[in-house]
Amino acid sequence: MSEIHEPGETFVVQPGTATSYWQPVPANGHIEVALDPSKVRMDNPLAFGTQTVPPGGHVREHSHDRHEEVIYFLKGKGRAVLDGKDVPAVPGTAIFIGKSRRHMFINDGTEDLHWVWLIVPNGLEDFFRLIGRPRMAGEPAPENFPRPENVLEIERQTVFAAQPKDQRQP
Repeated sequence: MSEIHEPGETFVVQPGTATSYWQPVPANGHIEVALDPSKVRMDNPLAFGTQTVPPGGHVREHSHDRHEEVIYFLKGKGRAVLDGKDVPAVPGTAIFIGKSRRHMFINDGTEDLHWVWLIVPNGLEDFFRLIGRPRMAGEPAPENFPRPENVLEIERQTVFAAQPKDQRQP
């Protein structure tokens, strides 16, 4: 006898309607959170969105000890550094990042570096909200602003492993 399963949810996010935050240095730029459990009921909690880093910006080296992440580059040219090894980050590059793997993303190109991210389980959306500033689609970028003084505490409360003592720089 087969089980009867309730149908899952559907949820649509149209362009310009995702939750969005300006990001502090060193990444700068902005993120959009399209999907997370606060928006739609899901059996396997995840968060999904995009990140845009302007030329010269970078996402510092970090890891997630309880999460897996997928990155897919859409626009721009930069590099990903995965456990100390450089990988070109160009449109069409897809990267799977397993638990506790160190990684960073660097925009060393001349235009915005733009990618899609997916993290399982969710929680990255909380980090972005806690360190960022609300953003409305189409508004001009603010002056660069610092990360909160308690950023390391915020990282540990969300999806990040402790910062390594030998954290690599871009």
